[in-house]
Amino acid sequence: MSRKHTPDDPELAHRLSRRGMLGVAAGTTAAALVGTVAATAPAAAAADTAAQTHGKGRGRPVLPPGRLGIQLYSLRDRVSTAGFATVFSELERYGYDEIEFAGYTQGSAGPITLAQLKQLAHDHGLNPIGSHVGYYDNGNPNAYTFAQNLTKVLDDAEALGLKHIGTASGPFRYGSTVDAWKRAAEDFNTYGEAARARGMKFYQHNHAEEFSFATDKPSVRLYDVLLAETDPDHVFLELDIYWAYSAQFRFGKQVDGTPRPFDPLDYVLKRPHRYPLFHVKDGIRDDSARDGYRMSDVGDGDIDYKRFLSKVTARTHNGRRYHHWQAEHDNPVESYAFARKSSAHLHSLRERCGD
Repeated sequence: MSRKHTPDDPELAHRLSRRGMLGVAAGTTAAALVGTVAATAPAAAAADTAAQTHGKGRGRPVLPPGRLGIQLYSLRDRVSTAGFATVFSELERYGYDEIEFAGYTQGSAGPITLAQLKQLAHDHGLNPIGSHVGYYDNGNPNAYTFAQNLTKVLDDAEALGLKHIGTASGPFRYGSTVDAWKRAAEDFNTYGEAARARGMKFYQHNHAEEFSFATDKPSVRLYDVLLAETDPDHVFLELDIYWAYSAQFRFGKQVDGTPRPFDPLDYVLKRPHRYPLFHVKDGIRDDSARDGYRMSDVGDGDIDYKRFLSKVTARTHNGRRYHHWQAEHDNPVESYAFARKSSAHLHSLRERCGD
């Protein structure tokens, strides 16, 4: 097993430089990217160090130590060809601490057992923190979903040693009315109770549509129904920050045009212990786009993650040890480049006196 890097490791600090990455063109190959980083990292690292140390010192890292993860869906192209072992080795080099699964197979890389997968993660110093599984699949009794195969889903999560098991499916199983979401909340309460009996937390990951309004009561935001109707001891949330900001753009008004602005951060600050997990996904603001943003690598976009992380970790007692932050990009141009750049940016964020 190779040495596990930490944000205080000089070698990692030298390698993790955001500015050395940002000039790389979208179509650059992985080999060319490595050459670009090698050539620009020294100057970029020096610039970052100067900026951080000017006047007030480096300050405290915004990212809680040991809590940087990545959603493996972002690396699905690499997992399905090179396999988990190769991917985990790269993630270890980039300074990641945790992983969130999006399936347990590795395509053409060959079969792998859950026991082997768990051991691989351990060998590379990666903590498997959670996993995404489907909510339901049109009544297929053999589908690998919570609705159709709850026991198997929990058995597998337990075998991997997961502390969280969740779904990225929206609660639209029964429709978009208030009562439909109350029914979905009952399902989630059932899954959450079963997960808790195994020592795990069940969670739901949002997209933008969860923040839309009920079709039968257009003044009621569906996400508010989900929060109100799920048991806070059994059902938790993984806020995808990008999609929440997209929802702020798309659903800041009711259908009749009545303003209904909201701040995604407020949802977390009002109930921080319901949000153990976050997806750190970035975007460049574009009011002409449907979502209000164009997705980007973390650090290349306009979402203020220094503010977001600082506010969340300051809000709760021992908050810096409670939350888990998973970098993600739905369709990165080059998945390893995305992973490197995201880690570099998040490790570079620091609070200084007066922030």
